[in-house]
Amino acid sequence: MSLNKVILIGNVGKDPDVRYFDSGNAVANFPLATSERGYKLANGTEVPERTEWHNIVATRDRAQFVEKYIKKGSLLYVEGKIRTRNYDDKDGNKRYVTEIYADRIEFYSIGSGNRRGEDQQEAGNTNGTAANMRPAEPEIPAASEPADDLPF
Repeated sequence: MSLNKVILIGNVGKDPDVRYFDSGNAVANFPLATSERGYKLANGTEVPERTEWHNIVATRDRAQFVEKYIKKGSLLYVEGKIRTRNYDDKDGNKRYVTEIYADRIEFYSIGSGNRRGEDQQEAGNTNGTAANMRPAEPEIPAASEPADDLPF
């Protein structure tokens, strides 16, 4: 099990930037915003909504999927690994960039109906990298299932 694995659900902040190399490989980059809702404490203190921005990197087949289907505003489910790289800027200062290297990218939607299987057949499966090309309804266990069947 990888300790730097993350799962994010958020909205794409701008259209992806996709680059192709002479070898035919592709890399896509795009920002993903995740938010925590604001709330009010018992003492009346307001805690505002908080939005975090994540740099997503998709390679190979995932980059081609991103180029074809993802655009600004898309709601996505992303699984990946956290990686930090550094570089020296034009003034010689060391800069650090933290990125999420995507292992899996899917559209995410709540209440999209009962078309999950149809969408997978219609769009095709890219070997687990984008199982659902269209919005999919999350699988939620029935309330009648006993709590001790949970995997954790």
